Amino acid sequence: MPLNCHSYHSLRYGTIPLTELVELAVMHKCKTIALTDINTVTGIYEFFQYCKKRNIKPIVGIDFRTNATQHFVGLAKNREGIAEMNRFLTHYNLQKKEIPNRAPDFQNSYIIYPLDNVPSTLLENEFIGITAEQIPKLYNSLWKRRTDKMVILQTVSFRNKKEYNLHKILRAIDLNCIGSKLTQNDYAPPSEMLVSPEEITAKFEQYPQIIKNTEVIKEHCNFEFDFNTPKNKKNYANSKEEDVKLLTKLAFEGMNKRYGSNNPEAIARIEKELKVIIDLDFCGYFLITWDIINYSLNQGFLHVGRGSGANSIVAYCLKITDICPLELDLYFERFLNVNRKTPPDFDIDWSWKERDTILIYIFNKYGRNHVAFCGTNVEFKYRSIYREIGKVFGLPKEELDELANNRQNKLKDTKLIQMMQEYGKMVEKFPNQRSMHSCGIIISEEPITNFTSLEMPPKGFPIVQFDMHVAETIGFEKFDILSQRGIGNIDEAVKLIKQNRNIDIDIKDTSLSINESKCNELLSQGKTLGCFYIESPAMRGLLRRLKCDNYKVLVAASSIIRPGVAKSGMMKEYIFRHNNPTQFEYFHEVFKEQLGETYGIMVYQEDVIKIALHYGGLPAADGDILRRAMSGKTRSKEALQKVKDNFFESCKQKGHPEQLSEEIYRQIESFAGYSFCKSHSASYAVESYQSLYLKAYYPLEFMTAVINNFGGFYRTEIYVHEARMLGAKIHAPCINNSENTTSLYGEDIYLGFQHLKSLENKIAHAIVTERKANGPFSSLEEFINRVPIGIESLQILIFIGAFRCTGKQKNELLIKARLIKINHNPNQSAPLLLQEPVKEFKLPVLERSPFEDAFDEIELLDFSISVTPFNLLQTKYRGTVMACDLIKHHRQKVKMLAYLIARKQVPTKKGDMFFGTWIDAQGEYFDTAHFPDSLVHFPFKGGGCYLLLGKVEIDFHFPTITIEKMSKMPFIPDPRYADTDERRFKTEQFIKEDVSLTSRAPYPQTSEYNLPRQVMTTKH
Repeated sequence: MPLNCHSYHSLRYGTIPLTELVELAVMHKCKTIALTDINTVTGIYEFFQYCKKRNIKPIVGIDFRTNATQHFVGLAKNREGIAEMNRFLTHYNLQKKEIPNRAPDFQNSYIIYPLDNVPSTLLENEFIGITAEQIPKLYNSLWKRRTDKMVILQTVSFRNKKEYNLHKILRAIDLNCIGSKLTQNDYAPPSEMLVSPEEITAKFEQYPQIIKNTEVIKEHCNFEFDFNTPKNKKNYANSKEEDVKLLTKLAFEGMNKRYGSNNPEAIARIEKELKVIIDLDFCGYFLITWDIINYSLNQGFLHVGRGSGANSIVAYCLKITDICPLELDLYFERFLNVNRKTPPDFDIDWSWKERDTILIYIFNKYGRNHVAFCGTNVEFKYRSIYREIGKVFGLPKEELDELANNRQNKLKDTKLIQMMQEYGKMVEKFPNQRSMHSCGIIISEEPITNFTSLEMPPKGFPIVQFDMHVAETIGFEKFDILSQRGIGNIDEAVKLIKQNRNIDIDIKDTSLSINESKCNELLSQGKTLGCFYIESPAMRGLLRRLKCDNYKVLVAASSIIRPGVAKSGMMKEYIFRHNNPTQFEYFHEVFKEQLGETYGIMVYQEDVIKIALHYGGLPAADGDILRRAMSGKTRSKEALQKVKDNFFESCKQKGHPEQLSEEIYRQIESFAGYSFCKSHSASYAVESYQSLYLKAYYPLEFMTAVINNFGGFYRTEIYVHEARMLGAKIHAPCINNSENTTSLYGEDIYLGFQHLKSLENKIAHAIVTERKANGPFSSLEEFINRVPIGIESLQILIFIGAFRCTGKQKNELLIKARLIKINHNPNQSAPLLLQEPVKEFKLPVLERSPFEDAFDEIELLDFSISVTPFNLLQTKYRGTVMACDLIKHHRQKVKMLAYLIARKQVPTKKGDMFFGTWIDAQGEYFDTAHFPDSLVHFPFKGGGCYLLLGKVEIDFHFPTITIEKMSKMPFIPDPRYADTDERRFKTEQFIKEDVSLTSRAPYPQTSEYNLPRQVMTTKH
């Protein structure tokens, strides 16, 4: 009976999850129920499936509103009904217009107007909705005459009084006001709860026509949906036959370029893959991806195709990926096979600067009526819940901060806090707003509004109203168009090399970089800072522990560092076996056969599936469930539990030792959601080698590119330091040599204006534009005449030393700047035909400390250029050991003075510990471990230099210092301020540190893994 039900997809209004709404209908013995969420169809497909499972007839539609004001409710008679409502709502969403009070002339939908918004005339498909509370109004002759066009409009938004209160809290959150400011027009009446059909019908027994009209609508609304057929654009060309012909042609043309014309193995693999692709009707999907890549290549863009798509030789021959599946023994079935219930998708990365160009091409080529981004639901999370609910209750900002930054068990136990916790738990995991999926694009065969309304988020590309899981359920496979700064680094470095050295580097030719000797040497030494995916302290340490000196080991390293492998203890075990290949036995013969390349260790997702199938004897369908769990795509705990039960039952039947089977399944479970497929790791390794090759042979161009793309793992300061270590001379921004981005001239790197805090972009742009148009600046006066600039921005440039090319001291320039600006006419900021001679001011000689520049730089850049941080310390002590000699001091105590680069928090059962990364006075990197008991007495105190005391531990060629004591060392007083000025010791607070925090559960200790290194046999 209810024709107007809201789930929690009616954002910040409804309070009932979809499944619970359907169960509520079952409880009240409803045979039919309508989902009409406010201005959205987000939940209709899941709702439809839930209803079918519970033998309830689903009706779907939209409640069209502006804020809480209801204009009308639309109910779809069929699929075309939803489509026409979607087109209508999309128009108003994309145009940012308010929905009108009157519905258009829908042909396949019923329209129900609330009693306070009834048009004077109604079309055949339009009705007036009346609630039980409004029945007394029917005594009015005006309404009594219109009962033949009335239906029962029982709205459902919450389940009980408590949820009614939650609804009011959500409304206050939506309106960004405290609860006491809500008016009755802002929220629903308390009657918006579900009652049984008998109860609601009894209230209208005097108006049988209203009941009959309601029944007619219920009977005529028959929305059906086919979940089994693909909804993506079917063909790239005009027909399937043309697609097959074109894909086959392109695959073999690509094979000739990749392998030559006479390679039986490649030919057989292509023929095998093409048969599967054609049988599963995926030619169009491959060709659309090829078309996007082909456009990218024609534009000279760099891309990386990764993920399971790299298992395909057809994708390799179409240049979608650059991974040879034959070389790495990547099997196509991991990507596409007849047993997979859902087809795959390609993950393709571009530079963050070029991604929008690719997106615009896709939208223009395939039509804006057929292309949209996947949506995603941004849920209420812990911090946002307490901030939002706290605001509703009128708490001040200080208390909101305290609530948001403390866990529930640390909050004061007051009635208000208890109430907030209660409602906070209710709203946790509720969708709070819709946003754009980071990369997933849908290209639809039918107009996309046949399935969903579209919305326009701030990023400027339309999104569908459902997420990737729903998209997949209804038959869409997304195209993942991603961006990353690593590709930006590589792309810009190649352009800089051409610009500076006139050398063309075909970095797409992977044979240039993969396993190149100098690259392998740097890999084994962990000298990879700035290089994609292999620059973090943890990864550099892993490379040194493995003495990684080739592509295949790097592929494995890229995967074993993932949390799934690390959590299971298999990362440590892999390191041990790699360094001691004769000191272990395989768990079981199957591990030797299937995982010999990785010493019997499950490293990739494929390895898990191999062991599940060959050791556990699981069917392929169970392997696919495991694959989805490892990809983070499964949402069914029941399905995973069934796989687990099947695994142990099958192992028992095969006679495997129970202890070994338990250990193997423990390892399998650890992979869920946190592991790579082999092709993904291989793709990452290719990009790592590309960046490493550029760093090895063109280090200054590469580091300049990294600085301009704002790097990766570390802050800009660290990449500037690395450039200096590689031979660059670093210069502060300069009016005659700097661009907005960082520039390289020979060995001279000039930092860009964009690194200056508080300098507006338009000022930087004006400086560069004027200099390029009319030549370099010769004096401060000329600069002020040519560039429109305020005194504050001018002072920033003076303090950073941007006018050093004039030969004048900062003190003199500051005084001159103020004298000139007093009489300056900004309307004359252009070169004069006859330039007046520069007025000379006679100023007294001003003394200046050599360290003043360093403190200016710290204040404006967050780091110094003119000297190192060590030069600014009060102490001259530099420690007893340098980083390069730590390898000689195994298990010895050392005292070092070091500058903090980064620290990473890692949870343990005894509390949080940290791993630190530092540079010594010679500029070399080293690492430390700080356990909870040490941190209690010797905590980190922000960025800067520390005196460290600890014991060196060598773990497979990699030294780490376990810290016992440390103390932050003070800088000299800031010479820019007087002896009595408090600011003399505040500038050093600008020094940054990179801090990584994790919220995962602590990993088990090595002793808890109990990993066997000998064959386990069945006990008799």
